[in-house]
Amino acid sequence: MIRKPSLRSVLPDVLLFALLLAAAAAFFFGGENTSGYPWQWYRISRYLLDRSETGWRWGPLMQGMGMTIALSGISLVLSCTIGITAALMRLSHSVVAAAISRGYTEFIRNTPLLVQLFFIYFVLGPILDIPKTTAAVTALSLFEGAYAGEIIRSGIAGIDKTQWESAYSLGMNLSQTYRWVILPQAIRRVLPPLTSQAVSLVKDSSLVSAIAVADLTLQGQIIIADTFLTFEIWFTVAAMYLIVTTSLSAAASWLEVRMDRSLRR
Repeated sequence: MIRKPSLRSVLPDVLLFALLLAAAAAFFFGGENTSGYPWQWYRISRYLLDRSETGWRWGPLMQGMGMTIALSGISLVLSCTIGITAALMRLSHSVVAAAISRGYTEFIRNTPLLVQLFFIYFVLGPILDIPKTTAAVTALSLFEGAYAGEIIRSGIAGIDKTQWESAYSLGMNLSQTYRWVILPQAIRRVLPPLTSQAVSLVKDSSLVSAIAVADLTLQGQIIIADTFLTFEIWFTVAAMYLIVTTSLSAAASWLEVRMDRSLRR
């Protein structure tokens, strides 16, 4: 039986963490005083939340964060769908489907995301009339879907063959076996690496600023060009990305606990 840690056992870790934070703060503020850079943190709030004649409104950084979350959310759903499809095609008995899945995975994983983004927007965009936001979502979904497909495929391959035999003995066909037996177990196993991939998706979304999508990174670049608040803006942008990624990790941890409880019932 695993015992829960007591307050006395975790107190040294808490104190050590507090000391590390204090040391980091002392280092930062000490460098701030000696660097000669005119820090102007008081100017940052207007780019997060600004007040106008009509009332309060989101500043450009918060608007960019909203765009980043929207792009990442849509791309995450599409990349998971693509990943499951690619994994099932790779594991199928069809030689053509397996070859298509393998070719897609190898091509996407071995070429840079920025090149794929430029190809979709500048080459396919004018031909197929693809808007820049759609091009950004497409590139992110295809790129992350290739990695998600390999993660899901490994999770499915790790399921014991007795699970398949038990499902077939109950009269389930292949699609029912995947839906009710295999995929629930596989997703539970691969949820941690999929979470890491989702965090990478949020960070990779910053590349869409290269095609002028008004995400958090592009908004930061525009503000820096106007105000020269280089370090203040980039530190703020980094903190906002950190908030999104840690929230995503916390949500995945909560989902993992819920799945564990549902499987034990």
